[in-house]
Amino acid sequence: MSVKEKRSLICPNKNMSALRQCDLLGLERSSYYYTAKETEHDTELMNEIMDIWVEYPFYGYRRITDELTDRGMQINHKRVLRLMKLMGLRSTLPKPRMNTSLANKEDPVRPYLLKGLTINRANQVWATDITYIKLPTGMTYLFALIDWHSRFVVGWKLANTMEACHAVEVLEKAIKRYGKPEIVNADQGSQFTGEDWIKALEAHKIQISHDGVGRCIDNIRIERLWWSIKYEHVHLYCHKTLWELEKGLETYLTFYNTKRRHQGINKMRPIDLYLATSREINACRENVFVELCPTPRDICRNNLLVGV
Repeated sequence: MSVKEKRSLICPNKNMSALRQCDLLGLERSSYYYTAKETEHDTELMNEIMDIWVEYPFYGYRRITDELTDRGMQINHKRVLRLMKLMGLRSTLPKPRMNTSLANKEDPVRPYLLKGLTINRANQVWATDITYIKLPTGMTYLFALIDWHSRFVVGWKLANTMEACHAVEVLEKAIKRYGKPEIVNADQGSQFTGEDWIKALEAHKIQISHDGVGRCIDNIRIERLWWSIKYEHVHLYCHKTLWELEKGLETYLTFYNTKRRHQGINKMRPIDLYLATSREINACRENVFVELCPTPRDICRNNLLVGV
């Protein structure tokens, strides 16, 4: 029984004092008489929390704590949690759910190469997949490639079909920009077991890895990316056209790569870990950093130019 529940049971009367009831319930007397007081500093902190939550409603108390730290405020995450409960704030994200892809039995499937593999640098393993996004005008499909170690999204594309040529296009552009990975992992969807995809990887001498049947956890990095995209952006903005969706994803994935911290990589940003551990990019670090990290002004300018 919690302290709060024990306190609710205490009802002082003539027959038994409140102190005696505390003893019988095993409740410290100080806990019964304690009343939390809101300080002036708490009010300022609650205003900061509200500002962050309004901008990023998908943030939970831990990420809001990280954002406060970035703003120069050293606050314990438990305090942030207490104040968010007091304010009635909570993340808009549900618990993650995973989806699986069915294999095409007519195509040969390569073995899963990541089991027991130590992945400790960028461009060692990339993961890819396709997800769908429903628009009022119809269904559209998102292709993406993510660096397994750093969580950095190296390429993506929206298309009206699920043809393998779109996946190959994303792959070729990513290799041209960031260099080739040693391994690319995908599920057993027909786009990734078919001839076009296999030939593209073999042409670059990249090892091919496929998930086991029904083993979406084998490609957990890309599955987690889909979850973030949909619950942190798509479901919040409800884009009506493909153009709006593309511009929105461009802004969100810039945020995802260059600002969003990830607990799985010690709360680092993907771009920081990617640049720190990529062998191919260290030689031209500054130029690539400018390309990967457009400023908000650059993003706005690009959006305006596209809209002209």
